[in-house]
Amino acid sequence: MSQITTITFFKYRGFTSKLWAFIMMQNAHSHLTQVAGLQFYKLMGSGKGAGFNPLPDWSVYALIQVWESEEEAMMFFNKHELMHKYRRNASHIWTIFMKSILSKGEWSGNTPFIPHGELDDQNKCIAVITRATIKWSKMIRFWSFVPKSQRPLKEASGLIYTKGVGEAPLVQMATFSIWKGIDKLHDFAYSSEEHQKAIKFTRELGWYKEELFARFQPYKTKGSWESGNPLKPIKAITNI
Repeated sequence: MSQITTITFFKYRGFTSKLWAFIMMQNAHSHLTQVAGLQFYKLMGSGKGAGFNPLPDWSVYALIQVWESEEEAMMFFNKHELMHKYRRNASHIWTIFMKSILSKGEWSGNTPFIPHGELDDQNKCIAVITRATIKWSKMIRFWSFVPKSQRPLKEASGLIYTKGVGEAPLVQMATFSIWKGIDKLHDFAYSSEEHQKAIKFTRELGWYKEELFARFQPYKTKGSWESGNPLKPIKAITNI
């Protein structure tokens, strides 16, 4: 399959730009629904810091897109009117191109990520999206546990970048993370006592109405982020 996934982060500075970004959470839909080759997308805000966080970060927004091909994705990022608008208002724009490795669960009733048939064995870098819709009845219990479960993430070895994002505050949340390799991801997932408790509680308490876990191979980036491109030093990834 030639399907690819992109995630783009937008950074804004100043009140006017942040207000524009907030308004575009609604206005951008009229553009995105008409984009050729775009199979699935989600516009998202972000939470402060890393991982799940109920407090909004008004300076960072994200856009996840699933494309029929890389050519159609590049056409959008290079020439589409919507991207011209974003470039005029954002201080930084960073896009990661990814090939799906595996995906479990659903997102708004969809299974958008199809495993790619051509992965690079030399590229060990792994990106992960975890996403959930939290049940209202479980909201207080869930958010009371989040700070403890997220604490080990700050010290995780091999973590290159992470950001908590979401479609709706408190209810529809996701995390995006990039790791140096599958071994580093497994070290965090299975060695962290807090993370293991989170998995246990998820199964026992049924926090989520809907959930998804997806793993990807990042292979190309476009743009930069704050102090630079976090993936630029990785030789297996092309920077354009």
